[in-house]
Amino acid sequence: MTLRLSPEDERALAALAEAEGVSKQEATVRAIREAAARRGHEERVRELSARGRERYADLLERLGG
Repeated sequence: MTLRLSPEDERALAALAEAEGVSKQEATVRAIREAAARRGHEERVRELSARGRERYADLLERLGG
């Protein structure tokens, strides 16, 4: 796979790799994995929040009113 980056993104990737003491390849892989993990976490929080709001709707209404 070829990854084409703008000069600005290339500099950012190089700085990230240097700061982490890894290659640009490894920094890219880590960034992808971290972004995927965050997305999964955010989706799970949204699901749990929706369930909680549904489950406690009456109580939340009384507290808010």
